[in-house]
Amino acid sequence: MTTTLPEHPAAPALWPNLTEAVRHADDLVAALPRPGDRTLEQRAVAAAAKDAARALRVRYLDAHADAVYDRLTEGRTVPLRLDELVAAAATAFPGLLPSAERLAEERRRTQADKEGHEIDQGIFLRAVLRSPTAGPHLIDTMLRPTPRALRLLPEFTRTGSVQLEAVRIERHDGVARLTMCRDDCLNAEDNQQVDDMETAVDLALLDPAVRVALLRGGVMSHPRHRGRRVFSAGINLKNLSSGDISLVDFLLRRELGYIHKIVRGVRVEDPGRWHSPHIEKPWVAAVDGFAIGGGAQLLLVFDHVIAAADSYLSLPAAKEGIIPGVSNFRLSRFTGPRASRQIILQGRRIRAAEPDARLLVDEVAEPHDMDDAIERALNRLDGEAVVTNRHMLNLAEEPAEAFRAYLAEFALQQALRIYGEDVIHKVGHFGATTP
Repeated sequence: MTTTLPEHPAAPALWPNLTEAVRHADDLVAALPRPGDRTLEQRAVAAAAKDAARALRVRYLDAHADAVYDRLTEGRTVPLRLDELVAAAATAFPGLLPSAERLAEERRRTQADKEGHEIDQGIFLRAVLRSPTAGPHLIDTMLRPTPRALRLLPEFTRTGSVQLEAVRIERHDGVARLTMCRDDCLNAEDNQQVDDMETAVDLALLDPAVRVALLRGGVMSHPRHRGRRVFSAGINLKNLSSGDISLVDFLLRRELGYIHKIVRGVRVEDPGRWHSPHIEKPWVAAVDGFAIGGGAQLLLVFDHVIAAADSYLSLPAAKEGIIPGVSNFRLSRFTGPRASRQIILQGRRIRAAEPDARLLVDEVAEPHDMDDAIERALNRLDGEAVVTNRHMLNLAEEPAEAFRAYLAEFALQQALRIYGEDVIHKVGHFGATTP
């Protein structure tokens, strides 16, 4: 059943105006060729119609975001994850967000041929995350363990091992060892890897036999790096070009899901945990080969990072045209503002052997010494006082309200970037030439 909301006193006709603007934009776009085949004039006409509807969406959500969120979550009593939330909003408030059918049709298109309906999801999620009541509730919801992890937890606690498509997790002597195993594509990230990583992080945090966790790249079968370990090549640009990287299931879930869980821990409902609803553990990352883009972003949330002496790190955001996750929020506290601008805006590559690498990693080891260095780091971080102190450090270094404010703006700005003409042109090129 379709529901509507009371109008804001300052804009009594806003909802009817919004639905009419959405209908006009939809009708106009339906009469045009696909985006990749439009003339410059047709593109301008379509953009103007979409912008008119989006301006009204922003105004409406500025006034009603809390009311919409409360309606969808029954007064913040029903936890809805990102994908569930946008689906519920699209059903309850047609026109506010694209329908499931429209998104399904859009997913079948390449990035260059999409209409950009995910931008409307970005508008909605920015408004929700901006809210001091709805925003924290959504962030807490995303810190809960996934249903998939809860299903796999008995198997993991019993056997100490689970093999997922993109990640293998094994427990030995209190250590959860997560190995990224997309050996054919250099651990390039996509929707599947985000799902598998969140599942693996949940299992590591939920298993009471795990005291500390390690993330490392596996041995590659890719021709250029066959037989060698690689940490991560970052976002899979082929998948972005083909339209298979989503705003909600990849770009936002990644940040609010497993990466944030590494920082804050997994949220559980347990009366015995009256002192804290979060289970936190120390994390070590080991970089072999390279940590590019999203791989480098990950390092900023780990408690100890070891890099092989022949490895390198980079955040090629300017080259790709997108925002490097939460790195714009986190990187400066590691490197200072000047170096962070060189790395993000100018694509500066940091080699593990150069002095500035110590701004981003804790130690550099020769490739043949990596295993020993990892074991020493795991032993140092295996302690209850470590858990408490990392909790306090994260509170001081990454305040929850500052993180929420960044993610609110990121939700919209990243949506706009992945549909920018420059990005579509660039990923079309990279998609044809990268793994």
